[in-house]
Amino acid sequence: MTDCLLIGFNESDFESYVEMVRSMGEDSGAFRDLNLAFVEYEGRPLHALGALSKFSGNKSVGDVPYHNTDFFWPTLAYLGTHLHRHGHSFDYVNLFQQEKELLRAKLLSDDLLAVAITTTLYVSIHPILELIQFIREHNQTTKIIVGGPYISSQCSTEEMSSVTQVFEYMDADFYVINAEGETALCQILSCLKDGGDWRGIDNIAFKENGTYVVTEGSIEDNPLEQNMVDYALFPAAVHGEFVTLRTAKSCPFSCAFCGFPQRAGKYKYLSVDLVEQELNAIREIGGITTLTFIDDTFNVPKARFKDLLRMMIRNDYGFRWNSFYRSDHGDEEAIELMAAAGCEGVFLGIESGSDSMLEKMNKSARRKDYLKAIPLLKQVGISTHCNLIIGYPGETEQTVKETVELIETTAPDYYRAQCWYCDPVTPIWESRHEYGITGSSFNWSHRTMNSATASKIVDDLFCDIKNSTWLPQNGFEMWSLFYLERKGMSRAQIKRFLTAFNQGIRDRLQGRSAGELLPERLTELQAACRFEPSPTHDLHSHSGELPQASTSAVHVGAGDIVPMTLEEFDLLDDD
Repeated sequence: MTDCLLIGFNESDFESYVEMVRSMGEDSGAFRDLNLAFVEYEGRPLHALGALSKFSGNKSVGDVPYHNTDFFWPTLAYLGTHLHRHGHSFDYVNLFQQEKELLRAKLLSDDLLAVAITTTLYVSIHPILELIQFIREHNQTTKIIVGGPYISSQCSTEEMSSVTQVFEYMDADFYVINAEGETALCQILSCLKDGGDWRGIDNIAFKENGTYVVTEGSIEDNPLEQNMVDYALFPAAVHGEFVTLRTAKSCPFSCAFCGFPQRAGKYKYLSVDLVEQELNAIREIGGITTLTFIDDTFNVPKARFKDLLRMMIRNDYGFRWNSFYRSDHGDEEAIELMAAAGCEGVFLGIESGSDSMLEKMNKSARRKDYLKAIPLLKQVGISTHCNLIIGYPGETEQTVKETVELIETTAPDYYRAQCWYCDPVTPIWESRHEYGITGSSFNWSHRTMNSATASKIVDDLFCDIKNSTWLPQNGFEMWSLFYLERKGMSRAQIKRFLTAFNQGIRDRLQGRSAGELLPERLTELQAACRFEPSPTHDLHSHSGELPQASTSAVHVGAGDIVPMTLEEFDLLDDD
């Protein structure tokens, strides 16, 4: 018997997702954000990689379209290793949409104790519902366990009585409601095997007499050094070229717009020796070219970061890698070491170019730090992406102007702006009366701005900024740049492609098209999509199926997750 079948990710059908968000209203903040991520062709929305797959004539090896989840999910690697170390057997399916037949076969033929659905990167309930329905259709006896960020986010923002209504709608057997949850998962499996009582397991909800019982909550801590991925448990072919890894947990800062440190606990990081041990293990896999470090603060503390870079240089791994980078905790020496160690890109959470806004956000960085860091990074060939928040309490026309000036002056390779998301679990909520904040999610107002104005400003930035290229979201992230480079696109080709794609959206925003790509824009986009693909490892060709394993691991891309609120859930349920 396999104790646990782990499912990595279910990528929702993009067309259905657009229509679902559109149903909230085309003036809603959620739709206006999504509206900057797709073009329309033959009456259907195409996100960036969807357009590339359609118009380039190329696909990944194995006839798989280019997509933003074309890697072995780190969550699978991590959870699989954890289960193995605690005496549980496991198997896995990496990507549901690409591997439905594999999952169907496992559900029909394997003796499965439980199936665990991870929810990293999910922003709505629909991919979870689709998975649960598929599992129930093909195996009525296996137990379904759902955990991860989507579940923990719901439980941290809503009354538990309301959350259990969502649990009933999803209809899983167990939910793990802790920010970590590995221990709870193992304890559920042990009870299922031995006939134990799950009432004694902290941080879970389980179905009883048609409703859900929620157990006691407690802090679960799984130290990084005791839970490093055992890459030997996984066939080398499953990784392809890409590995995502972390060397730290949580964040040492307390930005007022972010609730992550409060949920994740104290900032902890691996020693340089242990990171070296992991990188050595990754090198032993063979064929790995690209690493994505998902630490929120990879270059903190500074001394440890420089020692880590020197270690990478000394070992001459040959990896190319990307990460988050805090501009106020770096210097010219660190940036030179980064380039020598193989860094090809950084994500800069700038948020604002106004010092007054950065102070209100409780960020330690200031405008001068970005003015210094971005040119230095570009000078050594490290690609830069700047993320911006528009409409945070205190935002004014003047502070937005300062942000635009910063981007136009420093000219990062890429940028993206988003309307502030009003989240009650973030520190700014404690000051809501001071700022006059009302509403939540993408529908809010405060003394100096409201969400409609902020969304309009984001549209204007998308259309007007000249010296940096907008990086789409929804189906495209910073790591996609390096994914496309490995597929054979040059940096210049990628920028040309994104410029053509964005121009199709700009035509719609500025009223030059009713939605459908203009003929001349279609011609430009088709031309920009053409490139000569390079041969790569195929993540999906394993003689028709993934290798059988008693182990599994998953990793996820970085970035803040915006959970669907219960109000939005109720709206969709009513529809």
